[in-house]
Amino acid sequence: MFQTHCYDSWLKPEARQSRFFMWSQMGGMLPAPIFIFVAGISVALITVRLREKGIDRNSIAKQTILRGAQILGLGLLFRVQEFVIGYRFVPWTDLLRVDVLNILGISIMLMGIFCWIIGNNFEDKINSRQIAGGIFVGAVIAMLTPPVWTTHRLRFFPWPIESYLDGVHIFAEPQSWLFPIFPWTAFAFAGLAVGFYLFSDFAKTKNVLAFLFLGAAAICGGIISIILDRSAVTIYSVHDYWHTSPNYFLMRCAVLVIILCFAYFWCRWGFGEKGFSPLIQLGKASLLVYWVHIEFVYGLLSILPKKRCSIPLATLGLVIIFVSMVALSLARTNWKLRASRKRSAEAAG
Repeated sequence: MFQTHCYDSWLKPEARQSRFFMWSQMGGMLPAPIFIFVAGISVALITVRLREKGIDRNSIAKQTILRGAQILGLGLLFRVQEFVIGYRFVPWTDLLRVDVLNILGISIMLMGIFCWIIGNNFEDKINSRQIAGGIFVGAVIAMLTPPVWTTHRLRFFPWPIESYLDGVHIFAEPQSWLFPIFPWTAFAFAGLAVGFYLFSDFAKTKNVLAFLFLGAAAICGGIISIILDRSAVTIYSVHDYWHTSPNYFLMRCAVLVIILCFAYFWCRWGFGEKGFSPLIQLGKASLLVYWVHIEFVYGLLSILPKKRCSIPLATLGLVIIFVSMVALSLARTNWKLRASRKRSAEAAG
């Protein structure tokens, strides 16, 4: 994420034509899907834990939906902050731009509704209906994306609402750099299905085997994606592999699951616990890190001049941003730890 944003913001036009820039942006195709995919897994974890405590589905849905609304509110607040800081240069329509925090909040709210629909108050265990339901909803969203973006645009909605569906914003066509429900919410439901699978009785008792099966399924999914994309049979009149194709969505889901399996075995074998991990630390304050680094990369507080830097200078800026965000994350983690200890001491006293 950092390298994608830094090089995109700071590199001068001639540097943006290089193969280096192309690969830096290719790496940026994964952070947003990972962010939303992991949110789906988190919703599954929270739902399972609350069910095991005997909490009814109405309360679980309420808690999940409110959490999604909070994140959506943070996304809107972030847009207000950007507008206020750069009001001379930012059009008012940017207040309604659909960014990753917006769609993350909406996705969590939709998953809360979904878990309420498929759940009941008499079971606390994961069953195949819940896993299959997440896969089904994700697949439907992915398969509806091409027509929603092209032949069956929902133009009857005002553009601020349509933008949440296809990312059109104020333009004539949907924009690939925005984060509408189609296709981005599909990653959340894919993560929800994977999360329910990982918290099933089978996965809890046979962790290694469960992850091996999951990795094998991901590899098969990637192969199927390639086969379908190379097939002469098509059901869409407009084909755009890199932006709306369900085959590309399937391939990215396969990559996400493989990364998840790799992370599991990396931690299981103890490598993830050896020494200090900047990635783990950044994950402890991901929303804060995202919010702050955007301002120092794209905003008026950018630490380097935008669109005027060479590759070495932009790389130096990237290093500064990375180190600074790790330090920020550490500061927040330590502050929360001290506050927690203080509350514990006051309660004990």
